[in-house]
Amino acid sequence: MSNQAIIDQLNEILKHEWTGVAQYSQAGFICEGVWREVYAEKFLDDAKESFGHAQKVGAKIVALGGVPVATRNEIKQSRNLQEVLQFSLDFESKAVEMYTQALEMAEGNRPLVIFLEDILIEEQDGVDEYTKLLRNTEGSSAATKTQEKSA
Repeated sequence: MSNQAIIDQLNEILKHEWTGVAQYSQAGFICEGVWREVYAEKFLDDAKESFGHAQKVGAKIVALGGVPVATRNEIKQSRNLQEVLQFSLDFESKAVEMYTQALEMAEGNRPLVIFLEDILIEEQDGVDEYTKLLRNTEGSSAATKTQEKSA
């Protein structure tokens, strides 16, 4: 593993985490309606998590001799909660993919592997959480219709 290759991958991850800070913050800001009280804080918490990951990854890039990027990718936004939840699942899934690629590159560097695995666990938790939220959102109306039909 060359340091430059892993630094490049970590910088791609850092751009993704900066995107998460902006995208989740925006979702928290514009969340409206009856679900605002539930989801606005969740999105803002996810923005804080992305910022925490960005801090760790940026520090690791410097430790490896690189310079952290200060750019982000385009954010996805919507006022439709279902779309925002799907954007969030897509974001977390992409993070899992990116950290997994970095892990493959870090093979043989046990401390770096552990560093990446710790963050990967949190990203996978995000995938699991948004998967359940989307299932619940879609399933709750279907379950209600099924219950109404059987009553």
